[in-house]
Amino acid sequence: MYSYTDKKERLEELLQDAVKKGVCIAFSGGVDSSLLLAAACREQRQSGGTVFGVMFDTFLHTKGDEETARKVSMECGADFAVLAINELDNPAILKNPTDRCYQCKKYLFARLKEFAVEHECAVVMDGTNADDQNTYRPGLRALAELRILSPLKEAGFTKADVRRMAEEYGVSTAGKPSNSCLATRLPYGEALETEVLGRIAKGEQYLSELGFTTVRIRLHGPVARIELLPEQFSLFFNLREDISARLRELGFVYITLDIEGFRSGSMDL
Repeated sequence: MYSYTDKKERLEELLQDAVKKGVCIAFSGGVDSSLLLAAACREQRQSGGTVFGVMFDTFLHTKGDEETARKVSMECGADFAVLAINELDNPAILKNPTDRCYQCKKYLFARLKEFAVEHECAVVMDGTNADDQNTYRPGLRALAELRILSPLKEAGFTKADVRRMAEEYGVSTAGKPSNSCLATRLPYGEALETEVLGRIAKGEQYLSELGFTTVRIRLHGPVARIELLPEQFSLFFNLREDISARLRELGFVYITLDIEGFRSGSMDL
């Protein structure tokens, strides 16, 4: 078991050589990719090279983070770019198979590799951490096939390590809750319809505006199953009537609160 200091040293080693060759980082504005971008830019200032933070503007990932991503890129001193890609143009993703994450990662990162070539960057990276190996993540296979580097994972960084180092570096997104693509709100095999996913996105945005820090609306036919942090259940019940009314306006029929609370990957059970 490596210590936190050992992990930091390993991360620095991995980034030191890479930035000299030019690096493109898949950058969402979340804490994992923000830390990776900040660490790469630190090495760039010492060793030279190029660091791009590249954000995917897609249908399946909630909008509203571009401003945050631009801010973090500016703080770090990285170049910033946005790639507009609609994953639903890929029929394999539209059908929402059990390997959807693999199909999606392959689709997005193939385009990122093209961007890297166009901008003379030899290395493409993402913010996968060591904890991501402990859950169902078929997308990791796509990253391996495309030879995308995941320095946080390789250095042994857990999510807790990521947040700790992000705070040390003064990364403004250090405490930002994790998010996931909208397709995770539907059971596998249920086709991804833009209208349905749009309603889910609006519902989650509404709940976030009410003060809920982590929100998922999982849809099972006519049943909307809401996942929140258990410590915010009381807030939910205080606002129950307003929440019910708004979600019904959005077209949800049966509205439930999952008493187990938020858990990543609950649709993978």
